[in-house]
Formats: sequence, structure tokens, C-alpha cells
Amino acid sequence: MKTKLALIMVALSIIISLFTLNEISASSVYTVRKGDTLWKISRKLQVGLSEIIEANPQLSNPDLIYPSQKINIPILRKAKSVEGQVIDLTNQERQKNGLSPLQVDWQLSRVARYKSRNMRDVGYFSHRSPTYGSPFDMMKSFNIEYSQAAENIAAGQTSAEQVVREWMDSPGHRKNILTGSYTHIGVGYAKGGSYGTYWTQMFITK
Repeated sequence: MKTKLALIMVALSIIISLFTLNEISASSVYTVRKGDTLWKISRKLQVGLSEIIEANPQLSNPDLIYPSQKINIPILRKAKSVEGQVIDLTNQERQKNGLSPLQVDWQLSRVARYKSRNMRDVGYFSHRSPTYGSPFDMMKSFNIEYSQAAENIAAGQTSAEQVVREWMDSPGHRKNILTGSYTHIGVGYAKGGSYGTYWTQMFITK
């Protein structure tokens, strides 16, 4: 099976290039409590606000919700499981090299997930998205704040173990994974498309 890898990194303002909800498997129901807003629910449950709104077409005005109202919460069970495996394996590699583990940033993972889906749905394999621009433009458009950032992408790998192994076997990707100054990570996985799977790792320093 064909596979691809690519990476990109940026430090402050210097950028150096080195090399749909159709995945929602289920939804749960949340009962609105006094003081809740969709934004607060999204933060509490670590699910994107736009995804919650899309999962609730019955809401004529998303700004108006009421106690005891039922809200559908999309769950990305399979994707999040695979993404969690990539994060765990990445942190294992860092710890082998005497580095602190990266903290999971759910909002960054949401951006990485959008990037993987975008590569699949639009049909490209590149750090520059026809939809979102560069990874750094994309992070900023999703209100991700950082002082340093990097991105690894891959396509065609069939498991978390394979994609992390191939990244570690590539000097540039390995450098991103083992950069000690990065503090947070987000991972996005999408199944389908011409390569079968798409993977995105995003690293930031907060």
C-alpha cells in the first residue's frame, strides 16, 4: 500500500518547510443545566461548537437553550481512540529520549482532525490546504495561540504504530517529535479517500 509522509515547522514568525462529520460514529445526549450555553457545553465536553450546532438542527436559535433541554453531542469514538494511540506512542518516543511528554490539547486535535479530513475530502496531500492555507494560518483561524509550531502529515498507514514508526524513521519528522521546546500536541485521523487513511500531528509551544 502506498504511503506518504510530510512535515513542516515554524519558529516564531520564521517558517521553514522541511519535506465532516461523516466520521461521527455515535452521539450522546446532554441535558442542559442552568447557566449552560452551547459554548460552555463545548468546552466542558471538549467537542467543537460547530459540531454541536450541526448535530442539533432542531435548535432554531443556538444562542437560546433552556434547562432540561436535550442536546445531541457527537462522539468520535474510533477516531479519538486511534488519535490517542498516536499521542501515547509519540510521548513514549519522547520519554525514551529524556524529554517531557506533550500535553494533549483537544482544540489542537480538532484542528488536526479537520486537516486530515480536508486532505481526504478535497483530494490532496500537502501542508498547504486549498481551504485553510498553511498549518499556521489554519491554527490561527481556529484561535490556537502558540509561539512555536510544527506539523507532520502522513497518508496510507494502517495503524498508529506504523505511522509513528515511519515518522520516527524520517529525520525531519523525528526532529519535530523530539523537539524539547514543544509543550502540546494534537492529532487528527481520517479514514477513506485515495490513500485510505490520513494522519496529522500538530505540535505547539504555549
